[in-house]
Amino acid sequence: MSARFVWRFPAEKAIYDELVLSLDGRPVRFQTIKSVMEGFADVPVGGTVAFQVSYRSQGLDEWQYTLGKDVSQVRNFSLRMKTNFTEIDFPDNTLSPTEKRRTGEGWELTWRYKNVVSGYDIAMAMPGKLQPGPLAGEISYFAPVSLFFFFFVMFIISTLRKVDLHPMNYFFLAAAFFAFHLLLAYLVDHISIHAAFIICSIVSIGLVVSYLRLVVGLQFAVREAGIAQLIYLVLFSYAFFFKGFTGLAVTIGAIVTLFVVMQITGRMNWGQQFRKVLANAVGEAE
Repeated sequence: MSARFVWRFPAEKAIYDELVLSLDGRPVRFQTIKSVMEGFADVPVGGTVAFQVSYRSQGLDEWQYTLGKDVSQVRNFSLRMKTNFTEIDFPDNTLSPTEKRRTGEGWELTWRYKNVVSGYDIAMAMPGKLQPGPLAGEISYFAPVSLFFFFFVMFIISTLRKVDLHPMNYFFLAAAFFAFHLLLAYLVDHISIHAAFIICSIVSIGLVVSYLRLVVGLQFAVREAGIAQLIYLVLFSYAFFFKGFTGLAVTIGAIVTLFVVMQITGRMNWGQQFRKVLANAVGEAE
């Protein structure tokens, strides 16, 4: 008897290259009607055949296979994916592979279900090329957090070294600090993001060191302020290059900073220290 086999395309706006419909391993002629592919073949009464569809496709940002609208039931489902990249990622609210195996150039991923009921799709997020504009915007967005760490460390260091920095000094330090983000936002449109990052780092650190050299001295400017800015501006900002690990890197840096500051100030008498600062401020006012 003649049987009709129907397969619905996972997406209408997609590419299906080398599309083959086969029964028991034998290709079958098919036709497409809108978003459905159908074929006909003779099947013995009461018999079973293995129905298979294969094709090649491509995409830029995300590949997705929809099992059906809303909650759907699928039986004897198997999908195998081979990637030529190792940085695999699965979007939120999608099904993770049931099996995965590392290959020479990427991964071999398998989704296999005997009888599954789910409202989730199968998807793969492609590793995207680093976009300079959004990256520079994200670094600039978190600039106040970076500046807070820098000022916090500078305050601790200046207190321990008995260096008196006026609020106007901190104002100029903040201006030199934000020069990095302002220059980076415009420079990434003309040169590579890595070259722009290096240039902006040199400019900002150079502004801070050259200024504090006049205010305090060269040793403090280079050893204390320069290293602090290298950590809390340059390395903090460079953490945004590692997608998925930025938050973890910043958190670890904050914890390490807290530990070091607590250890070096644990024996400090803060009450006495602030009384000295207040007395000096009153004396200067008089």
